[in-house]
Amino acid sequence: MIHELRVYHCVPGRLPALLKRFETVTLAIWERFGIRQAGFWTVGIGESNQTLYYLLEWESLAEREQKWNAFMSDPEWLAKRAESEKDGPILERVSNQILVPTSFSSVR
Repeated sequence: MIHELRVYHCVPGRLPALLKRFETVTLAIWERFGIRQAGFWTVGIGESNQTLYYLLEWESLAEREQKWNAFMSDPEWLAKRAESEKDGPILERVSNQILVPTSFSSVR
């Protein structure tokens, strides 16, 4: 099992729109593709309260590539994403990292 940490830095004031999109659109589409989330977090105390962190679980990099590419080109996702950005862009930038567990990690 591998984990992918994704960090979404929102345009100021647009975090609520991103959270709504995940809750009402994205997660249902992910379910259709078999994309598994391991958790979502916002910042309560820290550098930016306009950032969303989340983890995805993958069996392999090959699974990630196949499922993520299918999701990103899905016509329903493309239409819903465009609709959610009708008032302007939501994201300023996105970063992601594939995390490798240490030998002593409780999460493998």
